Amino acid sequence: MEMRRLVTAMGALLYGLLACQLHAVAAEKPEELTVAKVPPYSPHRVFVTDVSFASMTDARVHVFDGDTRRFLGEIDAGFAPGFTISPDHKTSYVATTYFSRGSHGARTDVVEIIDNATLEVTGEIEIPAKHGQTVPTPYSTILSEDGSRLYVSNITPSTSVTVIDTAAKKVLGEIDTDGCVLAYPSGNDRFSALCESGKALTVRLDAAGKEASRKLSDAFIDVDKDPAFINAVRDGNQYVFTTFLGNVRTVDFSGDAPVFGTSWSLLSDQERKAGWRPGGLQQTALNTTSHRLYVAMHKGADGSHKEPGTEIWVYDTQTRKRVSRWDLAKQKIDPLLAIQVSTDEKPLFYGLTPTSDLVVLDATTGKRQHVEKQLGTTSTLLLNP
Repeated sequence: MEMRRLVTAMGALLYGLLACQLHAVAAEKPEELTVAKVPPYSPHRVFVTDVSFASMTDARVHVFDGDTRRFLGEIDAGFAPGFTISPDHKTSYVATTYFSRGSHGARTDVVEIIDNATLEVTGEIEIPAKHGQTVPTPYSTILSEDGSRLYVSNITPSTSVTVIDTAAKKVLGEIDTDGCVLAYPSGNDRFSALCESGKALTVRLDAAGKEASRKLSDAFIDVDKDPAFINAVRDGNQYVFTTFLGNVRTVDFSGDAPVFGTSWSLLSDQERKAGWRPGGLQQTALNTTSHRLYVAMHKGADGSHKEPGTEIWVYDTQTRKRVSRWDLAKQKIDPLLAIQVSTDEKPLFYGLTPTSDLVVLDATTGKRQHVEKQLGTTSTLLLNP
């Protein structure tokens, strides 16, 4: 009898507790899933392309705001993506590959169109299944000056460039680049590709996006004695290339024939003897408003061009003189593998360490502003302003 009363009492207690919980749940408003919009565009927003060697089929583009020092979100980017941003900053384009079974199976290459206000995919364009699967570079996937055409570099290992109409969202054609790689746009109707001979191939397009003409330049890079980094920076119609030994070459591809500037050195004879040279995956950044060229520098020997920079050297591109030298270690900042600078009148400087820390500095003084720890998962990163 006592046991029956105890069981009855426990049952009543459990029933009462359950009733209270159900009443509380019923009183709460149901959860609603919403998609928050990214804050309005800021010139201090930076996009970090992160390709993990541990999971190459699952690349990401991280979005970070240098003013609020907040991580804003990320864009899924598939396998070995190319990434670029429209001139009005409203749209991003990701050229990537998907396999039907994750890391293998039937291959599909697409350009995904991203709304930068939500970071959602709003459309896609299927492209030839041959887009170059390389370490990220700004020139593997890039827009014409007005954003009307998108160029996607291909390697199979033969080389070509797919031309896409961004308004119609369709492929216009494929241009054989005859062993030359990447695409450096000039205006809206032409691009140039770099050749292993140190020359450049410039292709002019007609109104339909088909090849109208092509011209091969003289060699402007000595690929045997002083090769150049492919990640040039742009100053108007000029591309500014930096070589492994610390020389600067400029070239203007916008005319019928390229115009090459006079080579100049980043180094004094004493600095060159001491072993200083550029290094990293994205070695230079340029603020065209202030005419400041930023270069990641390190002490090394032949073959050390991939080593991160322990210092940032700042140059005035008009006088070709160094105006500042930042020793990163003095601010407890690790060497930088990739660098970028915003394009406004009060610029911020960004750098990425080999452990994927995003470093934010004042681009005028070099003073440390913020370090976002381990923003990515690997050292293969690319910064876009």
